[in-house]
Amino acid sequence: MRVDGEQGLKSRRLAGGEEVEFEPPPEAQPLEPEEVGLRVAYEDEHLLVVDKPAGVVVHPSPGHASGTLVHGVLTHGAAGGEEERPGIVHRLDRDTSGLLVVARSEEAHGRLKQLVREHALARTYIALVRGRPRSRRGRIEAPIGRDRRDPTRQSLNTENPRDAVTHFELVELIGQQALLRVDLETGRTHQIRVHLASIALPVVGDAVYGVPEPSLGRQFLHATRLGFDHPFTGERVEVESPLPVDLARYLEALR
Repeated sequence: MRVDGEQGLKSRRLAGGEEVEFEPPPEAQPLEPEEVGLRVAYEDEHLLVVDKPAGVVVHPSPGHASGTLVHGVLTHGAAGGEEERPGIVHRLDRDTSGLLVVARSEEAHGRLKQLVREHALARTYIALVRGRPRSRRGRIEAPIGRDRRDPTRQSLNTENPRDAVTHFELVELIGQQALLRVDLETGRTHQIRVHLASIALPVVGDAVYGVPEPSLGRQFLHATRLGFDHPFTGERVEVESPLPVDLARYLEALR
């Protein structure tokens, strides 16, 4: 925005009579199916469970107009929910790999969202953290929200806290690092990363809430299991995803 020929600040208040120039953002382009390299771990006429690689953003956003998981699942009939993110029920961070459930109709989307609201979508992750936990298992209950000072981060220090509960269990100690199984009771943005960092167990490779790991290139966090009662048949659906090659190799080198 320019005011009287000069670049204007977002916070500037107009007095009246100024000449304002504004260039509207480009119109959103219609979504087109793309090959994104997703593994379909489970599917039926109502829904599918996909295995997202690290580095793939779930839905279009500024700077990510193509190549997202949404573009990939369009080739599998994803539908329901918001127009710009059809079929999406829950999300994973860009650099977190693993399983997501995706709807194939408006009705399926509504029923799956209800499972999420009722905490009936069981989500299990594998995380490698720096530090040694004080107990073999634990429960972290600490509301989180957008950080007071840095809006790009989530934090316990927030003006808009939302309930968040994370469970963890020790799988293996490797020197001064620990491999954990993590189960979500709620699914807030960056929840696992924020909660583990809050008890001095930052996820290995997490450049935002911990310390980068150049030899890994991303955070060691993988959504390894997804379980839920099918919203149409009532049958139990259990899907698993093994550690991807990059994480498995990094873990083996540590051992």
